[in-house]
Amino acid sequence: MEVPVSVSAGPTTKGALRHVLGHLLTPLLMCIGMGLAYLGAFHAPQPHDLRVDIVGSGPQTQVLAQTLQDKGAGALDVRTVPDRATATAALRDRSSFGAYIPGADTDTPELLVASASSDTSAMAVEKVFTKVAATHGDPLKVTDVAPVASGDPTGQGIFFLLVALSIGSYASVAVIGGAGAVLPMRVRALLAAGMSLVVSLIGTVFAGPLFHLVDHGLGGVWALSWLYCAGVLLIGVGLHTFLKRWTTLGVMVLFVMLNFTSSGGIYRPELQPGFFGSLHAFWNGAGFVEGLRGHVYLDGHALGGNVLVLALWLLAGIALTVTAGLTEARRHPATRTDERTTPRTDQETEEEIEEAVAV
Repeated sequence: MEVPVSVSAGPTTKGALRHVLGHLLTPLLMCIGMGLAYLGAFHAPQPHDLRVDIVGSGPQTQVLAQTLQDKGAGALDVRTVPDRATATAALRDRSSFGAYIPGADTDTPELLVASASSDTSAMAVEKVFTKVAATHGDPLKVTDVAPVASGDPTGQGIFFLLVALSIGSYASVAVIGGAGAVLPMRVRALLAAGMSLVVSLIGTVFAGPLFHLVDHGLGGVWALSWLYCAGVLLIGVGLHTFLKRWTTLGVMVLFVMLNFTSSGGIYRPELQPGFFGSLHAFWNGAGFVEGLRGHVYLDGHALGGNVLVLALWLLAGIALTVTAGLTEARRHPATRTDERTTPRTDQETEEEIEEAVAV
């Protein structure tokens, strides 16, 4: 007579539960990080030290400038400039974000802005000077001295191009680091370089022929896109050697949480808390957004500095990848042989890839 034997699923269930709970830590940390980053940067934009100019000379101009400075209580940095040409030059080199020309007895007051520099900053300035004109019972004429392309009426298309390039790049990191973990570092680095070329070309098609975010300078758009993507990919591939399954969280912190919020694509530093404004000076997303704005709309102003920022991030990626390769090479030969002959399971690889791509 056979006696039925039941096999308890307890240990298997407990092990699976621990496995799931361990992986759930990553999305919880991402939730906290994204909330702190996005809400901290975007939830209550307020101008601080927002440079605006009053065009003209004489006592009335000085009184108006001082009155706005005092009422602004730190929100505005009000200065006077002698003429329209000086004000326009300041707008185009992004040292000013609005220039108010008071109306004479027979003239309508005029506000000069540069929406290509930052549409949200232009709107903030327009809100201020609409009230100023209204106190004298006059309508306000707004003149845009650096308009954006017709395909990007909000001026934020460049930011969403940054998002697309970033997702294509950091998702590729998960694939190269996960499925390609058994490959030598030099091969993974070549794959990263190849993917940066492909992703940047896709982004250039988005910016030009497909959505017309820009109406000229596509060669420069591609070059900036490639510099940005190559830096993200090489940094991510290098980090994977040290962070393993935490690489997804690492690249999310670097290239989403801190990157998108400090890029200036939605709000420039003058409308953000100081922490994100300080990151804007050297983070790679800001280098891409401001470099592209300068290249396409502002006669190349500050393009060299932004290219330098992107190049330094790329050099950091190269250095990190080389360091990772040397670290792997210093491992005990038997360990490297075991890793190559008994690679990660398909489940481990697919979990890491799906975790990154889904995010």
